Amino acid sequence: MHAVRTHIDIAAPASRVWQVLTDFDAYPRWNPFIVSATGVAEVGAVLENVLVNNGSTMRFRPTVLAAVPGRELRWVGRFGVRGLLDGEHSFVIDETGPGSVRLTHAETFTGALVALPFIRRKLDVLDAFHAMNTALKQRAEQ
Repeated sequence: MHAVRTHIDIAAPASRVWQVLTDFDAYPRWNPFIVSATGVAEVGAVLENVLVNNGSTMRFRPTVLAAVPGRELRWVGRFGVRGLLDGEHSFVIDETGPGSVRLTHAETFTGALVALPFIRRKLDVLDAFHAMNTALKQRAEQ
């Protein structure tokens, strides 16, 4: 297992952060990590995402596991068959006061390939998560 977990405080209500997070059509205009996303934020929906990380571009089709407006968006993506390399990606929005939230942006990678050093390097998404968090904060606070 390999886990990445980040947090950012945002001076905007949960509903605004949710709107920015789930407006997939707008991702190319502001998101430096998930540069393209199509689909809907509904449990069972399959998204089409394009990521850019460390100069590499990757296309994947995750399935939405949770979509609670103003609270949580979570999906799972798989490389090949289940158990080979799975990534459960989540965004959790917690209200911290009137008009402010803390966003927790995380991913847990599991599967047989996670232990391989060259795969582990590909899973180094911490800087990309921070870049996305900062961009999301700026957009939500506008």
